[in-house]
Amino acid sequence: MNLSFRDSQVIWHPYTQARLSGPPIAIVTGEGVYLYDESGNRYIDAVSSWWVNLHGHAHPYIAEKVSEQLLKLEHVIFAGFTHQPAIELAERLLTILPAGQARIFYSDNGSTATEVAVKMSLQYWRNKGFQKNKIIAFQHAYHGDTFGAMSISARSSFTDAFSDLLFDVIHIPLPCKGEEAETLRVIEEMIEEHEGNIAAFIFEPLVLGAGGMLMYEAEVLDKLITICSANSILTIADEVMTGFGRTGKHFACDYLKASPDIVCMSKGITGGTMAFGATSCTDEIYSAFLSDDRGKTFFHGHSYTANPVACAAALASMDLLMREECMERIEEISASHREFILKSQDSKTFKNLRSQGTILAMDIETPEESSYFHSLGSRLYSFFIERGIILRPLGNTLYVMPPYCITKVDLDLVYAAIESFAKEVSLE
Repeated sequence: MNLSFRDSQVIWHPYTQARLSGPPIAIVTGEGVYLYDESGNRYIDAVSSWWVNLHGHAHPYIAEKVSEQLLKLEHVIFAGFTHQPAIELAERLLTILPAGQARIFYSDNGSTATEVAVKMSLQYWRNKGFQKNKIIAFQHAYHGDTFGAMSISARSSFTDAFSDLLFDVIHIPLPCKGEEAETLRVIEEMIEEHEGNIAAFIFEPLVLGAGGMLMYEAEVLDKLITICSANSILTIADEVMTGFGRTGKHFACDYLKASPDIVCMSKGITGGTMAFGATSCTDEIYSAFLSDDRGKTFFHGHSYTANPVACAAALASMDLLMREECMERIEEISASHREFILKSQDSKTFKNLRSQGTILAMDIETPEESSYFHSLGSRLYSFFIERGIILRPLGNTLYVMPPYCITKVDLDLVYAAIESFAKEVSLE
């Protein structure tokens, strides 16, 4: 029995309707931008294995550092104890995070990183003697799959089964190009309507990932943050996807003049090696939890909080990220995406071509209304898999987000396959 068959007997896969999906592709090894299946087929991982892989698969430097840590300390409870990898990682993260970040709280993944941020912001106001319980978020937002993270995400098929159990959130329009004024009008209207009751505004800076790789400008986000700060509303930057170079800078917030109060991190933090999350905050927020009253403690934690092995992987990934050649590759990928957009401007198949750093996205116009479940998504996926390229469309939105180690040759192969789709596939 091959791995795919054995999997089909025992595994439940995420975001997968097993009755409508074919057998999973069993990957047995990886190297750089490539993944190899049990039949020896090679695939270009053009989506960084769900946006987590920064430097390529089975990177020897990260593997070496993880191995060294495993032989020193694999884990220790993080309540009442600490260790060098966690301390060093926090110190180093604070040197590249947006201005004002002062403390790091570790968790397990992107959903828990945002869950921590929301709980932190709500309890901050309670500890300060205010009862603020409303959160502002963007329409089309996605912040994770735990209950708090689902609540602050857009209501969609992802959350329908749990809609009656989610807390109410104020959703404002995404400030797409030409619609910025409406977003600013709505947020000010909501602030006036819920006077004194809004705890925080959470946002994916510049790029909304699962919502369809929707992009907006830094200037309007600066204005939104400024409005919130003037009205005593905390701001939370969900950099789970956009962090660690994805947008062309260390963090998407680096494009801003204003700084958020809280930042959420995960995905690329370990270079794609293992699950890990972190949430940073300002000293002002941290100080609100310091008290002789134990009831003001932040009661949140995970069994594997600050796992030393994950911290070691994150430190190794940061070593690679900070190398000059890595930042050069990020800029080269970004430039290649921009060139592809210019070349494809007159395409009759692809519309709204856009990029932000190493993220390239485009929409495919179809007769039916676009959605995550659009049948075109599975057709696109199969088309590229047959050509040895892993692209996982969001409905009729196609995007490319490769590891930074991808060569110009392989990136051109991805572009060529996209152009081939435009020529070969009928959308009728």
